Amino acid sequence: MIKDSFFTIEAPEKGEYKEKGSKFLAYAFPFSVETELEPILEKIKDEHPKARHYCYAYRIGLDMNKFRANDDGEPSGTAGKPILGQIQSFNITNVVIVVVRYFGGTKLGASGLIHAYKTAAKEALDNANIVENFIYTQYLFNFGYDHMGHILSVIKENNIDIIHKTFETDCQLTIGIRLSEEAEKLIDIKAGILNITKEEASLIDEIPFCIIQKC
Repeated sequence: MIKDSFFTIEAPEKGEYKEKGSKFLAYAFPFSVETELEPILEKIKDEHPKARHYCYAYRIGLDMNKFRANDDGEPSGTAGKPILGQIQSFNITNVVIVVVRYFGGTKLGASGLIHAYKTAAKEALDNANIVENFIYTQYLFNFGYDHMGHILSVIKENNIDIIHKTFETDCQLTIGIRLSEEAEKLIDIKAGILNITKEEASLIDEIPFCIIQKC
């Protein structure tokens, strides 16, 4: 079966952990492309100009194989990796967590740092709303106004989401179909529009009065 969904956080969230005077502030953000990272880091640095470290980790993509962890000057493996570990533990993707550290004057040691960064990141994710997002393929329908009622009825019968619609002399309709249902739903729509069976519809490439294009 085609994978077309993933779990991520719905909105930005925060977490906090304190240990021996040091304060660890975690910021979790929905995150889908790596170019979003620098603006997020700059914003956090502007908010916390006196902090000692700005460590982070992220994971993006359906296959969850694209990730990065950064210790930002902390001993190797004591900050970015435990932050990433929490993202993996929650089984989410398309998320970045930045943990800001204010040094309290007492060194925590490697194990103490790992625990602190892990706990702060976990706190942010515990506070976040985890949601399931779906991947959709969009299709544009072009048809005459006289076919509008029938085509809208077919779309509704198949429980298809309408993203945009324009009804004039020439009508346009943009729909979204879940990736895993794409082939089957297209056949169902064609069959409904033409009032034929699914088997017959599968043999038809085009509908004379309705142009269907993948966006």
